Parts: sequence; structure tokens; C-alpha cells
Amino acid sequence: MRKDRAGNYFEDFRVGMRIRHATPRTLTEGDRSLYIGLTGSRTALCTAETNAQRLGFDRRPLEDLLVFNTAFGKTVPDISLNAVANLGYSDVRFLAPVYPGDTLTVETEILGLKENASRKTGVVYVRSTASNQLGLNVLTWIRWVMVHKRDPGAPCGEAVVPTLNASVPTERLPCGDYSARVREIGSMTGVSALWDDYAAGERIDHPGAMTVNESDHSIATRLYQNTAKAHFDGFAATARGTKRLVYGGHVMSICKALAYDGLENGLSILAINGGSHVNPTYAGDTIACSTMVLDKIDLGLGHIGGLRLRTIGVKNAAASSIAFPDAGGTRPIHPEHVVLDLDYTIAIPR
Repeated sequence: MRKDRAGNYFEDFRVGMRIRHATPRTLTEGDRSLYIGLTGSRTALCTAETNAQRLGFDRRPLEDLLVFNTAFGKTVPDISLNAVANLGYSDVRFLAPVYPGDTLTVETEILGLKENASRKTGVVYVRSTASNQLGLNVLTWIRWVMVHKRDPGAPCGEAVVPTLNASVPTERLPCGDYSARVREIGSMTGVSALWDDYAAGERIDHPGAMTVNESDHSIATRLYQNTAKAHFDGFAATARGTKRLVYGGHVMSICKALAYDGLENGLSILAINGGSHVNPTYAGDTIACSTMVLDKIDLGLGHIGGLRLRTIGVKNAAASSIAFPDAGGTRPIHPEHVVLDLDYTIAIPR
């Protein structure tokens, strides 16, 4: 049995293949503290036990993107250790809260494969699902990633590209166990704006910005146990004439934290409809972002509603410089300073 396990290359995958990833991970309060230290997250529900209890929870759940990035990291050794880049996300649904002490196990199914014209790489489409120690699914997502081939001449089968929905339908949005007590959130944030106060087409230029230090993104990637060479191996990056990439999930977490100003009373992420890491981020880059309200969603509940948002993150530029492409149509062509284009839905009290 070989001990020098070098991860899977494109030609190792087969449509329908299922992979149960090693190793299960128990998340703790220490992980939460480190996540806050790396991102500055201020989500009211997750920041204090007293907040969570006043909002109707027994205790405070962990930040959505801490859970997502940790679960994502479980998949890297099998799916994207030999990746060129993660290309996008679809149908990401946060199915149930995760609490300190919960243990996550992740399994992935290969949905599609498409060899690139160069024959040096191919795109792998996967659905991954994270469950807790009780067997309850807490998170599921589709992503597609460009992966190197071990042998450019290796034969590959006919391309299989799955159909991806543009958004998560309202009836599939997991609304959680929110009670009417969530309306008290304004007394914690000091901001009164609720679901009713936002309008489709409204733009929010978030005032903060955050510089990504070398230590920040290195620790973040290790926190998530994301061993992808593009993030871990500076020597290999130098040999390719580039620098280590900042993990895209860390950029998502930074933008989510910066977006607190203007979306203070958001409760949680219900779904990520789609997203792409448009251009690379490196240590030393400063991230800013702006959000457009795409839609207001009636969840059929009197005390919470959904906001479908589009957050665009830029490096080394002001949020006010962001130009939002027109909705619909073909995939937008962003300028080089845009690093993230994320379409997601949050729950917010009415």
C-alpha cells in the first residue's frame, strides 16, 4: 500500500463516485474565538450567549462561514489538493445550526467532469454534505473546481456537466427555529432596520476595509485544515513564479464580516445561491465590499423574512468603486480588482 498519498488528479474521478472524507472534526469555542480574531465577525446571534438566549436560542450557534469553511476543508485532500482554482458554488444550504461540541463528518458525490481543451486540467463538479454526530445533515453545497491531470495524455470520458439552479427556491430555504423573540435584535445592535426597511435594488457601500496579513490567511487556512498546495506551499508557488493564494473562503468570511455595517440585524445565512472567486487575493491586499439587495423574500412567517443579497468584494480599492453588473444575462466580466462575487440569502427579523 502506497504511503505517499498525493491526492486525486482529474483522471482519478468518476461520475457517481462517493467519498467519505477523513477526519471528523469537533468544533469548539476556541475555534469561534480564533475565527473572530481572524475576521472581526460581529454577528449578534453568535457573539454573546445573552444575545442568543434573548433571541430564543438555548445557546449561541457557531458562525455560518466558520462551519462552511471547516466542512470545505475536509474535502480538500480528496477533491482539490491538486487544484488550479476553485471556480464557483451553487445550492449551498445551511440546514441546521452547529454548536460548539458538535462533530462534523463530510461526504462528497462526484456530479460531473469536463476535460479542458488544453488536456492538462479538467473541471470536477461535486456535491458535499456535512452531518453532525447525530447523523443530522447541517450543510450541503455544490462546487466546481479545476484540477490538474496527472498525465495530460490520459484518456477521459465524455463531458458530464450538471444543471445548476440560479438560486435556491424559497420552499427549500431552511428557516430554522426562529421565534418572534428575534425582533429584539435591534436592542443589541443599536440599529432598528429590519426586513421591512430594505428595498430591492438598494445599494449598501460598507464603510470598513481589512488588510489580509500573511499570518492571517496562513492561520485561517490551517484553522480550516485546508491543505491545498496553492495556500500552504510557498516554495512551490515561488517555483511557479507566483505567491501563495489567500483561500477564497477566507475572503468570503472577511466580506461577510465587513458587511455587518449596513446589515447589522441579519440572523444567519440561509443559502448561497452562487458565487465565484473572480481574481486572486494575496497577502498585503486590502479588501472592501459593497452589497446590492436583489430581492425581498416572504418566507411565510410573520417574524422573519429573507433578503437575497449580492456582495462584491474588491482589493486595494474603495467599495464605492464597485460597479454592479446588470442582473441576468451572461456571466459578468469583472475588472482585475474584483475578487469575490457572492449571491446569498439571509434571514432577518420583520
